[in-house]
Amino acid sequence: MKTRVLVVDDSALMRSLLTEMINNTPDLTVVASAPDAPTAREMIKLHNPDVLTLDVQMPKMDGLAFLERLMRLRPMPVVMVSAFTGAASETTLKALELGAIDFIGKPRLDPAHSMEQYAEELAEKIRAARGARLRATPTRPAAVSSPVPSAVSQPHSSRIGTSGMTTSGKIIFLGASTGGTEAIKEFLQGIPADCPPILIVQHMPESFTASFARRLDTLCQPRVLEAQGNEKVESGTVYIAPGHSHLAIRRAASGYVTELSAAPPVNRHRPSVDVLFDSAAQLVGRQAIGVLLTGMGKDGAQGLLRMRQAGARTFGQDEASCVVYGMPREAFLIGAVEEQYPLDEMARRVLSAVAR
Repeated sequence: MKTRVLVVDDSALMRSLLTEMINNTPDLTVVASAPDAPTAREMIKLHNPDVLTLDVQMPKMDGLAFLERLMRLRPMPVVMVSAFTGAASETTLKALELGAIDFIGKPRLDPAHSMEQYAEELAEKIRAARGARLRATPTRPAAVSSPVPSAVSQPHSSRIGTSGMTTSGKIIFLGASTGGTEAIKEFLQGIPADCPPILIVQHMPESFTASFARRLDTLCQPRVLEAQGNEKVESGTVYIAPGHSHLAIRRAASGYVTELSAAPPVNRHRPSVDVLFDSAAQLVGRQAIGVLLTGMGKDGAQGLLRMRQAGARTFGQDEASCVVYGMPREAFLIGAVEEQYPLDEMARRVLSAVAR
């Protein structure tokens, strides 16, 4: 049976383009389209679609306000369609907090990004959204803009870790995809300021990773930044792979440094989790800890296996707490995952491995 999609966008051209792409995919069909939130509400009642694609910025009621009401009153899988701008990326991250499954940029007339590639990515995200596990609706609609608790919003120089942990040269390597922005946030909110270095690959376009890092930096005790390359890998710091490059770790005279690469995509992704995990296996070995969170596909599974074979501790998110149990499942099936835990236990379990 085909997945039934409702397209919501204020641009008639964009509605037509998205509809054509979706209808050209054999297992997907657009049952209706809507230019604004009030029309979308009526189309949902009339057609009961499986998945909604939703514009971030719309007239009458913006995408965030509509999404908040939708997830509270009639939860359903939503894929946000966002412009490649800084303001749109901030709004999109808020939409993911409110319960959207995933997002995709609006199609661009760019030789480096063909319409065929875009249509394939859009179809994959819609399929993943239909099979995704909806998160619980946030208890407060204002959660996306609520003030950060004072203990976390202090300058980094005054974020004193209370764990007293001894990291013994450990380094944490983490990968995620669909559902990963919220999973990474929850994981890092359980990590103290005096943590080991953490390197993260989240599948995300380049115009979104800087906003993602800034947002995490205001919510988590460790310092969070978008990796620029050649930075010394230091305790108390989280390095997010930029959306345009692979992230790896490299030895230097002063210890380890970050390394960025514009090499071809691996597993159709750049940045790729496998690239990060492979560098951990080759250079860090037993001092590494690998974590694979929610996401579709198989990126990171082989790299996590190589980490485990090199003596690293390896963890995977369990099926029940994943938005999409794809990457962790692939890793589990090939024996790459040493221990599997729910997301709300993951930070504590990883910290225990660090302490040991």
